[in-house]
Amino acid sequence: MAIPDEIRHYPLGGLMVTQLIFLMRGHRLVSGSVVDTQPAAGRTDGSGVEGLSSVAPQHSNAPAAPREKSIAPLMQLVDADMQRVNQMILDMAAANAEMIPEIARHLIDSGGKRLRPMLTLAAALACGYRGDDHVKLAATVEFMHTATLLHDDVVDESELRRGKPSARMVWGNQASVLVGDYLLGQAFRTMVEVGSLDALAVLSRAAAVIAEGEVLQLMNMHDASLDQAAYLRVIRSKTAKLFEASARLGAVLAHADARMEQACADYGQALGTAFQVIDDVLDYDGDAGEMGKNLGDDLREGKATLPLIAAMERGTAEQREVVRHAIETGGVAELDRIVAIVKETGALAVTRDAAAAEARRAVDAARLLPPNAYSQGLLQLAAQLLQRRN
Repeated sequence: MAIPDEIRHYPLGGLMVTQLIFLMRGHRLVSGSVVDTQPAAGRTDGSGVEGLSSVAPQHSNAPAAPREKSIAPLMQLVDADMQRVNQMILDMAAANAEMIPEIARHLIDSGGKRLRPMLTLAAALACGYRGDDHVKLAATVEFMHTATLLHDDVVDESELRRGKPSARMVWGNQASVLVGDYLLGQAFRTMVEVGSLDALAVLSRAAAVIAEGEVLQLMNMHDASLDQAAYLRVIRSKTAKLFEASARLGAVLAHADARMEQACADYGQALGTAFQVIDDVLDYDGDAGEMGKNLGDDLREGKATLPLIAAMERGTAEQREVVRHAIETGGVAELDRIVAIVKETGALAVTRDAAAAEARRAVDAARLLPPNAYSQGLLQLAAQLLQRRN
């Protein structure tokens, strides 16, 4: 069988992407350390989205992640399969190099929601799949996501990940990048074991799009002229693409028809987009303790997220200038003023409306799936997504 171009040409390791981004920022990697001409501003976890941390087994001493009302029904539906995913992830993380399972355990113990692997499991079962490969691909999805988190924390110089020291702060940049590469390698190895070129094509394309989204976000840093279309392009690449791929995999495994496969993909993309938009709301209207990161982190990094874009569109000339200056400088000295402007201009309401529109799109897509408990769980997840607080 011919190997698709997306697979043949995609570099499995994340090191190349990481080094590219460092070079674009004026950084370079030397013996695993970042060399920079200026000290980085403090930063915590920027995505608010969990990784391998989300799959702590029942015997773990880690505190269980709070089960939000929006995800609890779906978690219960796929709980038995998720336990198998948990064990498989631990098995996949085993290696001769002791540091690999140590870093994996560090991430496992930090808690999380497990949304992406749950989407793969639920979409497969909703489409009538019977077998075991959905467990393997769910573990693969989580490994891919965790690898991107390890690389992101190096690129963004993150000090925290879900309220705990990031892996790079404990083991260093080089270890974080290399373990991320190992996880990617294990992910692709497991994909090959499944033996589905269609599934391999879905995830290899997703990996390339996610990396491109990271570069696009970097190019947009400190750009106060960014509009909503450009903002959505980044988050649909950087965040929503893996959600999309996770859900599409279920339909691919079930050999669903093209209409059903597209419905799963649309559901995942809409859900992932809504998830990220809500995350951007919480950066200006959330609780730092619940989120595991500091409010204003996006502003500190110079990210023009939708609350700031909407505030600039709706604010007075003076308010626009305050927001513009903060984006361009990454300054948080006037964070309280920025938060006030975002609220005064109705920007939070605009952003919540955008998230609600994506959630409705996900609901519409879920309604196209066969009527069963799993499709109902997916629909309920989308319908209640706006209750998210962390």
